[in-house]
Amino acid sequence: MSEAAGQGTSDAKEEPYGLIASYTRPGHPDFLDLPWHLPLAGWSSSCPRIVQVERGLSRHEVLFVSYPPAIYALKELPSGVAEREYDLLLELEKRHLPAVTPVGRARTRTMAGEELSVLTTRFLDSSLPYRTLFHAPGLASYRERLLDAVAGLLVRLHLAGFYWGDCSLSNTLFRRDAGELRAYLVDAETSACKDALTDAERHQDLLIMEENLAGELATLVAQAAGPPVGAETGRQVRERYARLWEEITREETLSPVESYRIHERIRALNALGFSVGEVELVATGERNRLRMRTIVTDRDYHRHQLHTLTGIVAGDRQAQRMLDEIHEIKAMLTREQHGDVPLNVAAYHWMRERYEPALRKLAPLVAATGDALELYCQVLEHKWYLSEREHHDVGLGRALEDYVARVPGAA
Repeated sequence: MSEAAGQGTSDAKEEPYGLIASYTRPGHPDFLDLPWHLPLAGWSSSCPRIVQVERGLSRHEVLFVSYPPAIYALKELPSGVAEREYDLLLELEKRHLPAVTPVGRARTRTMAGEELSVLTTRFLDSSLPYRTLFHAPGLASYRERLLDAVAGLLVRLHLAGFYWGDCSLSNTLFRRDAGELRAYLVDAETSACKDALTDAERHQDLLIMEENLAGELATLVAQAAGPPVGAETGRQVRERYARLWEEITREETLSPVESYRIHERIRALNALGFSVGEVELVATGERNRLRMRTIVTDRDYHRHQLHTLTGIVAGDRQAQRMLDEIHEIKAMLTREQHGDVPLNVAAYHWMRERYEPALRKLAPLVAATGDALELYCQVLEHKWYLSEREHHDVGLGRALEDYVARVPGAA
């Protein structure tokens, strides 16, 4: 099993039961105070660190333990399985794909003599399981976006050569991202990493996704926990996946005098949030015709750009909203100074004149929710709503005052 530099392994003394060996990445607790001599199902009466969080369904025993400020998920698996899944999650992290963070794994022997393995991951802060999106009335508007989030996650995984093998809503967590949802893989037990996937492997992954979604949503309907949905939901995700995959992977032919189309193609992919690593041009065999293929690297184009300009780590949709504001300030400064203003100068003005003052005004809500970026984006959405209603740009200050006045506990 591969291990990154700086990681450490703790070997327990040879005991008839309890912890046999544990391995935890630096920067996290060692978890040695947990009742490893018991199977996870027996921890509830002997482990004060257990906390309850909203979660999806799981075929294995899963517990959540609190080591402030973080919460960790522990999943009990047959002997040897946790090690494989840990390596797969680590590979996802290396490829910068959206998934939970692998923290460690352990081998245990219960008092009954059964050997088990336990995978430890960090719980994804500010995340929502799909059941919450159907239970909570205030989150109903996100249900449609859930379909796009799952499709987008599958596209990203498949582009990187990652076969999921068990795509389901229970194996996915969601984060709100400026009114949209961003999906994260939680379970990689049946997955595989390759250089590239075949069309047959992608097709199989999509079939599994359709079957799993149909079953999960049918269960929600039976429990009266959601709207009438059914097997067509998986088909809708598949259709969205197909459209996005086609847009990202399609090849175009152009003549040497149409080089502007290369830039158009890059801008179109950037608008979808994807970064372009390179553009491959190959002669078609026809006179003066070239085949263009773009190499997509990731779907974090906007968040990379915002981080470079400001140091802020945001979701891609959040970053896109904030970059729109920065470009707006750049245009205003360019008009005032009668000359082009660099984007990093506009970003500095945005930070000092808009973002930081707004967060000071939103401080009570930020303290309550811990989600400053999403709150700021909600203010931007409120600004758009007020401007549409009044047929002119009301400005961020006016929108902020009105938003704070309307939200309980904000003042």
